[in-house]
Amino acid sequence: MDRIKYSPYLDIVQTPEKAALNIKNKHVVGVSGFTKAGDSKTVLPIVAKRALHEDLKITVLSGASLGYDTDADLAKNGALYKRMPFQADPTLRKAINNHEVLYVDQHLGQTADMLQNIDTFKIDIAIIEAVGITKEGYIIPTTSVGNSPIFAEKADKIIIEVNRSFPESLAGLHDVKILKKQPNREVIPVLDAYTRIGDPYIKIDPKKVVAIVYTEVPDSPAVISAPDEKTKAISNHILRFLEQEVEEGRLTESLLPLQAGIGKTANAILSGFKDSKFKNLTMYSEVLQDSTFELIDAGKLLFASASSITVTESCSNKVFGNFDQYKDKLILRPQNISNAAEVISRLGVIGINTAIEFDIYGNVNSTHITGTKMMNGIGGSGDFARNGYLSIFACPSISKEGRISHIVPMVSHTDHTEHDVDILVTEQGLADIRGLAPIERALLIIQNCVHPDYKEQLLDYFTEAYKLGGHTPHILNKALSWHTLLQSNGTMKIEELEVHQA
Repeated sequence: MDRIKYSPYLDIVQTPEKAALNIKNKHVVGVSGFTKAGDSKTVLPIVAKRALHEDLKITVLSGASLGYDTDADLAKNGALYKRMPFQADPTLRKAINNHEVLYVDQHLGQTADMLQNIDTFKIDIAIIEAVGITKEGYIIPTTSVGNSPIFAEKADKIIIEVNRSFPESLAGLHDVKILKKQPNREVIPVLDAYTRIGDPYIKIDPKKVVAIVYTEVPDSPAVISAPDEKTKAISNHILRFLEQEVEEGRLTESLLPLQAGIGKTANAILSGFKDSKFKNLTMYSEVLQDSTFELIDAGKLLFASASSITVTESCSNKVFGNFDQYKDKLILRPQNISNAAEVISRLGVIGINTAIEFDIYGNVNSTHITGTKMMNGIGGSGDFARNGYLSIFACPSISKEGRISHIVPMVSHTDHTEHDVDILVTEQGLADIRGLAPIERALLIIQNCVHPDYKEQLLDYFTEAYKLGGHTPHILNKALSWHTLLQSNGTMKIEELEVHQA
C-alpha cells in the first residue's frame, strides 16, 4: 500500500473484477497506453471477458496501440463498438476491415484537441495505469503519458491501476501539462528536447476515482527483428544523406532533434547512428525504442523526449533494472505536446517514418493495403511530416518474393501528399525531392528508389503518361493497374503475367 500516498484511496482498493463492473454497455472508455506501454493490464481485459456473456459493447480511446491481446480479445468477444485513434493488432484489424468494429484513424497529436473542442464527446470512465499516487491523490504514470491527462480531465469516473512491476524511481520522469482549449491557446514553451513545462504527475479530481486496482504485470514487450540487409541499407542511405547535409553547412554533427516511428525499419535506422560520425544527438519523438537506449549507452544521444517507452524484454530489464542511469536523459509528455505542430516546427525535428508504398510523384500511403484494408493507422507520422525540418519516409522497394513493388504509379491511398514529403528512401537508394517539380521527382524516384525488377515497367508508365501532358502526368485507366494486377494475379509484374498468358 506504500505506493498510495493519498489515504482516502485505500478505502476503494478493489479486485479487478469488481472495478470492471463500473464499465457499462455503450460506455466511452479512455484508456492509458501508447504503443503497448502503460496500458490497462487488468481491468480492460476483464471487460473483454465479460462481453462473452453480457450485452456489452464499448468505445475505446487510447494513446495508441494496447499491449498483450487486449485489443484482440475486445474485438473477437464483440466488446468493441468503436476504436480510436490507433491500433496495431491483427485480430482487431480484421474486425475493422470486416465492418465489425468502427475505427477512427487519427493524427495522434489531435485526439486531445478533439475531446476539448467537441463538448458532446463524453468520456464515461478513464482507466489509467500508475506507478504511484501522490499525497494529493494525483497519478504518477508508468511508461507512457499519451492521452491520459485529457481522459482523466474529461471522464466522469476514474479507475487507477497501480503497477508494482515498475520501479518507483519512474516518479519525476513525466512532464504533464493540460493545454487550454482552442482558440487563443497559450504558447507551448518547449524550446529544446529537455525543456520542462508542467508537472511530474497527472492532476485529477480525487472525487472521480471509483476504484484502485493493484497489478504487477509488466508492459507487453516489443517484438523487433534485428536489422537485416534491407534495413541496414536504408539506414546507410539516410546517414550518408545527413552527412552530406552537414558537409554543405545545412546541419551540424549534432543534427536536429530526431523523431522515428515504431517497428523494425525505424529501429534499424536509429541503430545505425551508433556507428556514425554524428554526436551529441537529441530526440523529440513519440516512442523511445531499443535503439534510443543503444544510442545513450554509446554516448551518442544526450537526451530523448517522447510520450512512451516501448522496448523489448531484454532492453526493458536493462533500462528499468538500472533506471537511475537513464532517468536524467528522458522526459515523457502528453502526446498533444510530443506531437504538437508548434513545437515540432520550432525545434526543426527531423522526422523518419515508414511507408506501405509511395508513388512516382512523392505521395505516401502509410495505412491502407491496396487502398481499402486498414493496416495500423497514420499514428504520429503526419504530425511530424507536415511540421518538421525534414520529412523522411522509408520502406523496402519490394516484398513477397518480389511480387509487390512498394513504389507504384499512384498510391492506392494517400496519407502524406507530395507537399509534405522531402526524402524517400528504399534499400536501393534515396531521392531528395525538395524543390523538384513532379516530372523531376518521378525521374529521380524511378532512378534511385525502384527495384531493378520494376524500374523499366515504371519508366514505361511514366513515359506513356508524359506524352499525354499535364503537370502531374497520369494514365487514369492504368494509374492503379498495379494494384488490380496484384489482387487478381498475385503479382505486380507485367512480364510474369505475359509469360504466364503465353
